[in-house]
Amino acid sequence: MDLAQKDHLKAYGIAYWILTQDINVEWLLNYRGGSFMLDEFPAITKEARIRGVTVESMDDQSAIGIYAEVDANNMEVVLLEKAPKIAIYTPPSKQPWDDAVTLALTYAEVDYEMLWDDEVFLGKLDRFDWLHLHHEDFTGQYGKFYRNFHNAPWYVDQQQEFETMAKRLGFTSVSEEKKAVARTIRDYVGKGGFLFAMCSATDSYDIALAAEGVDITEAVIDGTPADPNAENRMDYSKSFAFREFTIITDPFVYEFSDIDVPPSDRPTTRGAEADYFTLFEFSAKYDPVPAMLTQNHVGIVKGFMGQTTGFRRSLIKNHVLIMGEVEGDEQVKYLHGNYGRGSFTFLGGHDPEDYQHFVGDPPTDLALHRNSPGYRLILNNILFPAARKKERKT
Repeated sequence: MDLAQKDHLKAYGIAYWILTQDINVEWLLNYRGGSFMLDEFPAITKEARIRGVTVESMDDQSAIGIYAEVDANNMEVVLLEKAPKIAIYTPPSKQPWDDAVTLALTYAEVDYEMLWDDEVFLGKLDRFDWLHLHHEDFTGQYGKFYRNFHNAPWYVDQQQEFETMAKRLGFTSVSEEKKAVARTIRDYVGKGGFLFAMCSATDSYDIALAAEGVDITEAVIDGTPADPNAENRMDYSKSFAFREFTIITDPFVYEFSDIDVPPSDRPTTRGAEADYFTLFEFSAKYDPVPAMLTQNHVGIVKGFMGQTTGFRRSLIKNHVLIMGEVEGDEQVKYLHGNYGRGSFTFLGGHDPEDYQHFVGDPPTDLALHRNSPGYRLILNNILFPAARKKERKT
């Protein structure tokens, strides 16, 4: 999985496919970019070649040499044993933007199922090991697109669809219904689920948790004014990653709160050519979880924007682990934390290979970005639930 790999993204798909065949895979953390090693089978070699994935054969002595190198350095062997069951929380109706995780899984040929609010309330989350939150607004403000798109057919249709659903499910507003979804997902994580989110599904999710019992949507959105004391009634102890943030209830402002940095509705002052973030290097032997989540063939990744581009460092809770940051800036791009028996991982930005992804832009063609470091971060996460540290005899 170093620069010799022709298609990093499909390599994850091969690893996942192998797990579905009840064959274990060893993930060599920090070895040649986080390479995968397994017993050689003709069918696997054939499938890798069909998908354009680079594989290398080795004899027993070479494998022993690799284990010795891993033992002597900041590397580790993690055993992948079972293909995780993957779900994407996504609306059934088409929206005028794509989702990087859906694109990644589809390109890598990794199986997933889609679910929505009905399935969440019916308890179907428990069937899955890993859940991704599609670009979503859990505050019930329709993505805060009111200023620019409230007359657009897709916005009008979405509002009608969501209001009908909230009423059918017994809620007084879309905001209250979405906050209930957020709490149900919180319980799923607490019982051992793995949650991954990008863009506005990160901060809007935490805001929804902290705003339980508080009206934070203005009348133009749901017909009732926001609580004028909403800010003082927020309970930050209920949120996963962020604390003491200031919410933005104005429907004409394209931000949910001051968690996001920089403002996501305009380019960074440095521009795309100078926008990068750095991945932290973790001890593979003592910190295997963040080491897994940051495996890459590069240590510096191109930045990319979104409605939520990054996270303000001063508003991140102390127990949350920072895994990627913009050096010399307060922007944190990639973070991870635990909740109950499960965990959550947040990645800022919308599409790792589309610096400014606008509403209505065509989906990214990942065949043109087969070695994308940003998309690798997404795919690291889908293998995380399959892993345990391997115990080797000495």
